Amino acid sequence: MSYAAAAALQAAIYGALTAAPALAGVSIVDAMPPGTTPGTFILIGPEVVLDQSDGTGAGAEHRFTISVISDATGFLTAKTLAAAASTAVLGGGVSLATGSLVSIGFQRAVARRLDEGTARRIDMTFRARVEL
Repeated sequence: MSYAAAAALQAAIYGALTAAPALAGVSIVDAMPPGTTPGTFILIGPEVVLDQSDGTGAGAEHRFTISVISDATGFLTAKTLAAAASTAVLGGGVSLATGSLVSIGFQRAVARRLDEGTARRIDMTFRARVEL
């Protein structure tokens, strides 16, 4: 098992999100901004990595979360951006500097209200299989 491709996967996901025309102008971060939440943004969040090595070589399964957080009224803005982020991640534009991406897929999403209903958050979980 190796965690060697974790940074490369995050960089590739960031690249795919920032290159997506539907996400132009949306802030994409890997840590919650300090202080007041800045409107609408995408957060590249936590991950869990599992060993997927076998007799042919080293590999890992990365389960990672991408969140859309928005103070826009209703869920429409957050859902529209979540769909665009999912399309960007799954659209084939993810190329790693370390290791090879074998597959990437969507697992689940959870949408909820935050701050007594003044904000919305959608957490999407993806699974990426990487060979080293």
